[in-house]
Amino acid sequence: MTTLQALPIDRDTLAAVAAGAHHDPHAVLGPHPHEGGVTFRVVRPLAASVTVRYATAEGWADLALQHEHEGVWAGVLPLPPGAKQDVPTYRVATTYEDGGAHVRDDPYRFLPTLGEVDLHLIGEGRHETLWQALGAHVRRFDGLGVAPDVTGTAFAVWAPRARAVRVKADFNDWDGRGHPMRSLGSSGIWELFVPDVGSGTHYKYEVLGVDGVWREKADPMARYAEKPPLTASVVFDSSYTWGDDEWIRQRTENAARGQVDRPMAIYEMHLASWRRDRTYEQLADELVAYVSDLGFTHVELMPVMQHPFGGSWGYHVTSYYAPDSRFGDPDGLRLLIDRLHQAGVGVILDWVPGHFATDEWALARFDGAPLYEDPNPQRGWHKEWGSHIFDFGHREVRNFLYANALYWLEEFHADGLRVDGVASMLYLDYGRQHGEWTPNVHGGHENLEAVQFLQEMNATVYRRVPGVVTIAEESTSWPGVTRPTSTGGLGFGFKWNMGWMHDTLDYIGRDPVYRMHHHHDMTFALTYAWSENYVLPLSHDEVVHGKGSLLRKAPGDRWRQLATLRAYLAFMWAHPGKQLLFMGSELAQESEWAESRELDWWLLDLPDHRGVHQAVRDLNARYRETPALWALDAEPAGFEWLVADDAGANIYAFVRRDAEGSMLVCVSNFSAAPHSHYRLRFPASGVWDEVLNTDAADYGGSGVGNLGRVEVAPDGHALVAIPPLGTVWFRFRESVAAPLEEGAGKCAQPTE
Repeated sequence: MTTLQALPIDRDTLAAVAAGAHHDPHAVLGPHPHEGGVTFRVVRPLAASVTVRYATAEGWADLALQHEHEGVWAGVLPLPPGAKQDVPTYRVATTYEDGGAHVRDDPYRFLPTLGEVDLHLIGEGRHETLWQALGAHVRRFDGLGVAPDVTGTAFAVWAPRARAVRVKADFNDWDGRGHPMRSLGSSGIWELFVPDVGSGTHYKYEVLGVDGVWREKADPMARYAEKPPLTASVVFDSSYTWGDDEWIRQRTENAARGQVDRPMAIYEMHLASWRRDRTYEQLADELVAYVSDLGFTHVELMPVMQHPFGGSWGYHVTSYYAPDSRFGDPDGLRLLIDRLHQAGVGVILDWVPGHFATDEWALARFDGAPLYEDPNPQRGWHKEWGSHIFDFGHREVRNFLYANALYWLEEFHADGLRVDGVASMLYLDYGRQHGEWTPNVHGGHENLEAVQFLQEMNATVYRRVPGVVTIAEESTSWPGVTRPTSTGGLGFGFKWNMGWMHDTLDYIGRDPVYRMHHHHDMTFALTYAWSENYVLPLSHDEVVHGKGSLLRKAPGDRWRQLATLRAYLAFMWAHPGKQLLFMGSELAQESEWAESRELDWWLLDLPDHRGVHQAVRDLNARYRETPALWALDAEPAGFEWLVADDAGANIYAFVRRDAEGSMLVCVSNFSAAPHSHYRLRFPASGVWDEVLNTDAADYGGSGVGNLGRVEVAPDGHALVAIPPLGTVWFRFRESVAAPLEEGAGKCAQPTE
């Protein structure tokens, strides 16, 4: 009787398969029916024996495989003459010289886990849910009653110029030769389903680059990663059940209105240094309670995407789809966001699509040559930040990025993205000298591919996730940052007003004696306030690198510093635009921020610092309950100067309005002298309630005020008391004016 021979494979192909270096291992490994039988091949480099255990009508039977070449084992299961060439249900049993043994399903008997639609969309750069196709996904295949169900993990990665890719993981003792991936043709995708592998598995890809060099790489689409300094990716299958349905419903219902006419007071924070050594779960208790008590409408989290170096503050990202594992797993972040939503607080995530970290185990030269980064060093290297710049001209790279934006909004229910470094993306000559950049096709310095990406990202985000917002950190006068993409704009919801921030911080940093010469530093922003939808940012960048804290920017003794800070914040909260305050400023932090230590919480034991904290709480409360401060933020009709030119007294006064006729007057005195009878024109006669006074004794002030209200004469004027280094808010009372109490205008704390 003639022994049935295994399907022949040439020695070079066997050698490539044995090394995990073949582009199509499924063509060699796994079951292959042929005339008279089925050939089985597996790779088990260190095995002592390998057996295929297959199902028959009588039960299970064994087929011993023979070692064929450098860890490749082969054998043939004969079939009766005329039998259908069906592959039976089978598993592979392996024993080792050290006595170890296991029985597992064969990865090479499964069809690709990506369909033609996925591959087509990826090739077009239009796969909006890319994270559902690529990366590592726990999947279950139903045996349909004929075979046992199989659970495992499908791995898929984009590496179009790689010669081979294999999975190196804890399930194969970090020897990837046994798990080479197959190339799915021109898509550039490599894929492998590995049975019996589940959530919690640690893995990396070994990529044989176009340059012939093997590299270990973290998964660009990993949804979880090891805690730094470890660098492996981790399979993660979320089991989280959301409880923020009502929040999402209301957010969606308000989508048509946008956030421009809604209150937005943002607390920017760095999770690692708000309080040290906290997990997402602990923050879900402590942070939610704290922010809710202060009355902020939103928190903005500095990047929570995986980054290896804490000193980068998260702005040098290595795993764009993985939350920072320093604080726990991805479901921990989901819990934190969910709890914030249930407390009525929105969540904005810092997002960094302009550049990425250089670590060799991450995105850099992923398939042996520039892939995610622009290959032109004049466009692909960020001199100031020492990082790679994404190749915005590559559709798959743009897809990777805008799908990442959708990922955080859809999978983590984030309410918005603050996009870092937009100016650096828009200009080819950003941070470059003459001769270090090449003009675009029109001879200009605009990065047309980056513009296309930002427009594509914003249009897709607003279409798919109604009610969310994107915010640009854009420091130039680029036109139309917040104009819709349909009219040629970039399509952002808001833009940081960096000009306002620089001008006003310069002003409060001067001694009151000299402020009169720089009076219009505080008014200039109103000349362009409605050219874009603005956020007024007092961000982390202003309290680091020797700039000092907000408190220490103000001159004078401690009382004057505290008073200036309170007055400045109240001026800001009443100014057109949304507010953003970096953590610690609400404590009147003395030292500048450092990511290596937590905030100086002990300051709350000091009455003066506790007073600033209380003032911020009251600012948020008055702000949220006063539509005049936010309903017409983007319209000139919502603002009018009452006093803009009194430089000698350092006085500013303006009125804010909403469409319903409610009004609030803000009066700020940035001199150290009080004005006990300042003649001020109001926009209407009657009674105006003093709803906030930063000089209140409860805040640590001197108590100069108006006994809770002023009465404005029919000619629209009143004499008001304006405290030193103080801001007072007056809100129009629509009821009939009542007689003033004795002593009005002399000294009082604000009434609530």
